[in-house]
Amino acid sequence: MTTGQVYGQPVTKKVTVPVIFDTDMGPDYDDVGAITLLHAFADNGEARILATIASTNYPKVTQVLSVLNTYFKRPNLPIGVPKGKAISDKDTQHWSDTITARYPHAIRSNDDVPDAVALYRQLLAKQPDRSVTIITVGFLTNLANLLNSKPDQYSKLSGNELVRQKVRQLVSMAGTFPTGHEYNVHRDTPSSKIVFTDWPTPVLLSGFEIGKQIHTGLPLTQNKNIQHSPVKDVFTISMPKAKEDEAGRMSWDQTAVLVGVRGYEPYYTVKSGRLTLKEDGTNGWDDAGKGHEHLVVKMPVSEVETLINTLMQHQPRK
Repeated sequence: MTTGQVYGQPVTKKVTVPVIFDTDMGPDYDDVGAITLLHAFADNGEARILATIASTNYPKVTQVLSVLNTYFKRPNLPIGVPKGKAISDKDTQHWSDTITARYPHAIRSNDDVPDAVALYRQLLAKQPDRSVTIITVGFLTNLANLLNSKPDQYSKLSGNELVRQKVRQLVSMAGTFPTGHEYNVHRDTPSSKIVFTDWPTPVLLSGFEIGKQIHTGLPLTQNKNIQHSPVKDVFTISMPKAKEDEAGRMSWDQTAVLVGVRGYEPYYTVKSGRLTLKEDGTNGWDDAGKGHEHLVVKMPVSEVETLINTLMQHQPRK
């Protein structure tokens, strides 16, 4: 791609990042902001979305993904969902009911889409070696199952071998650093243990403490030029339901998309080491470990907040 610009942010990246987006689209609504950033980056040529895959299996999760992909003019993006044992947490504000009733979408049931691991294997097998960035902002269920998967019609490689060959990096909103009990990690602790022990490519982690400081959504809900938008509807419905969200929702998942596509500079620096995990899902950090990095604040939080707020007002291509 050539040098371009998104909302006043100069873009000089020469490479379009192929991304598989893995999300628990529901228990929290920062996922909606995160997928908006991803579509904004795709519209600007910075990302190529290979699939949007659910890591939860509540009945409307694939419909929600279909609504959002359709809104951003990508109705045919592959969608997957775990068909075996999985977390079924959904939104407590019931915004999923509103947007699936109000906006067009082709997917009507989780039965309409393939199993998450089968879709991962099919997509990864077709990609160039060490090219794919997986951005996960939910439970590690699918990725653990992928690592444990066997050779099939898509690839003769085991899951671990396939990941090692095709994935460039894993970017995950997970953990709290230096230690904590973070939802994405502890909610499916066995899967988290598998991923953070066995994942064979570099892992970049955006911890709870990063997104906790960033509040977004208020400019979106106040923008009168944005009409008939499922993204705006979600934040308009949800923000008034919690006093802590009066100035905007904490924005964990958006940070993972930001650094997954653009890289962590100039927004953050990183600390190298390795995430450690206790049986109760509490994570720690081993400075002497290798293979993992977690974000450390560099750019003023207010500037990152402004950027994410602006990107969340991205409108579909004409």
